[in-house]
Amino acid sequence: MKILNFHDLGSGDRLRLSLNGSLEYQGKLEDAFAPFLQALELYAGDAMPNVVRGVRSRNYSRASVWRALEERREGNSTSVALFRTEPPAIELGLDIWLSRQPVEMTVWFDVQPLSRFTEAERCGEFVKMVRAWASAYAVSYASAHSMADEQFSDSPNFGRDDEVTQRDGFDKVYELCWLNVFGPKLVERTGRERMLSTPAHHVEELSNGSVLLVLRPTAADFASDEARVAQARAHVHLRPDFDFDTVLRTLRERSAALAPVEPRFHPDVAPLLSRLPDAVAISERQRKIAELNAFRPPEPEEWLPAALPSDVEDPARLLTSYGDLSEGLVAALHTKVPSIMDERPESLTDLDFYFWRENFPERYTRELIDGHTAPALGAYLGDVLVRRLGGTWVPRRKTEESQVRVGKRVWLPFLRARRYMQSRQALLDYSLTQFFREVERFRS
Repeated sequence: MKILNFHDLGSGDRLRLSLNGSLEYQGKLEDAFAPFLQALELYAGDAMPNVVRGVRSRNYSRASVWRALEERREGNSTSVALFRTEPPAIELGLDIWLSRQPVEMTVWFDVQPLSRFTEAERCGEFVKMVRAWASAYAVSYASAHSMADEQFSDSPNFGRDDEVTQRDGFDKVYELCWLNVFGPKLVERTGRERMLSTPAHHVEELSNGSVLLVLRPTAADFASDEARVAQARAHVHLRPDFDFDTVLRTLRERSAALAPVEPRFHPDVAPLLSRLPDAVAISERQRKIAELNAFRPPEPEEWLPAALPSDVEDPARLLTSYGDLSEGLVAALHTKVPSIMDERPESLTDLDFYFWRENFPERYTRELIDGHTAPALGAYLGDVLVRRLGGTWVPRRKTEESQVRVGKRVWLPFLRARRYMQSRQALLDYSLTQFFREVERFRS
């Protein structure tokens, strides 16, 4: 069965729930977590998982969950992950530490797209599910919010280093999300009366002393100005040491940073640039699109108006060595860039994206790049020009002078590859994608 991946639905935002809690139990793990699955089954609706992943993937059932927890048990800890095969895309993870008393548990539940939470009724069912979990287990803190917006807050560190975060946890109301569950310790530290009087859509004291707080009826409109004002007002109520205007200004800046930016990429590199925003954090994507909209690659200079004559005694032998270089690149990267086998324009874009994503020029040694990768890329690029644009190799003793004749110009693929592999920025400035487009324009 094929699990639906978040990337299958594009680069949209998602609702992220995180929950930290604990429980004391005697007997079977199945009995302790039956309320968890019961609430999931009652309230998840069309976000209900239908795949359970242990050592292998199985159709959802409670028995499948118990089996997966047993399979993934390592010492005194275990975990399970649940998914869907149809939209919406979800990932629900449960980590359990059995050696600790009380037993500790961490839950995360991502649902994409966030836009499905525009309906108050659907959001209400989600709240009921979290309420059931927070009532059945001793939750220290839980939240559900836009993942993109949450990234701005540096959750769960909130500006602290890892050691302090691990020691103190969520000991203050650092951030206020669409949905929040505050455990009894945090409620008492903040002040129970203060917390229960928070200006919000829904505030409820649970039977175990926790407080459930929901800012607004729906989660998807978190970035609207009305929602930001409500978020700031509630946050400052819980943290009177904060200044309302400062908090609201910060929230409005987040909304501005998340406002959609229409892609208007340079046409020669649009196939490559359109992939780059998906490789950065969701909160950074609109800024990245704006940055790439302004990007203009330099015009390719790796060409000559007339061919330098071949100066090698055995051109066929040298061309065979170029073929060996190209085949070596294919052999090295065919699992990471499957389209490299096809030697098509799309293969060049896939290579561009792979090298950029991996930051290849700055991660690997110059000895490897200059001695192996760049020459192999030059040979491969030249072969694509020959195969797809009807080019003809004109080999030279000096590798970077070797040319491919296409139309009335000759092109220097080895020189292009060397410049291309100088830095991560050079991968964009001297992309293989743009070079092919330029050669294609001049082939007749």
